[in-house]
Amino acid sequence: MGQKKIHALSGIKILTRPLFSSELGLFSEIYRKNNFKEDFAQDSFSISYKKNTLRGMHFQNQPFAQGKLVTVLSGSIVDFVVDIRKNSSTYKEYASIKLSRDNGKMIYIPEGFAHGFQTLEENTCVLYKLSNYYSPEHEMTLKWNDPTIGIEWEEKNIVHMSDKDKAGKLFTTIEQDLSF
Repeated sequence: MGQKKIHALSGIKILTRPLFSSELGLFSEIYRKNNFKEDFAQDSFSISYKKNTLRGMHFQNQPFAQGKLVTVLSGSIVDFVVDIRKNSSTYKEYASIKLSRDNGKMIYIPEGFAHGFQTLEENTCVLYKLSNYYSPEHEMTLKWNDPTIGIEWEEKNIVHMSDKDKAGKLFTTIEQDLSF
């Protein structure tokens, strides 16, 4: 178990979006259909007002599992993924990558991964393209500090998170319910 290099998790793709700067500001392309075989069904957007906001670890079970294309429009995050595909050679392994407005990196996360992030700056804006619709009945939250996974967060002592994320379930509790 433990942290892997982001490219070691099968299906994860790291992309860099082009950034065009001028005296007027910045322009960037996020999505081009011919770069993906997946069809995206929904776009979602979050703003985290405080540094060290922790969101995650979220996923949806079948038939509403979601692939996600994640990018940061303002600020920066450390993005975390956990492989929850039972037949995967990296099952229960996690990886992380820094995404920021300035580095232009994006991560594509296929179905079968729990996903979350921690903000490194105030007022961080994150855009998600999702391959399936949000379904509260199929959503699960893995506890952010689950000892089975052992994610090493940037800051553990002073974090801001939702009640839903605080109430996440331990991996040993949800493992039998995984549909991947």
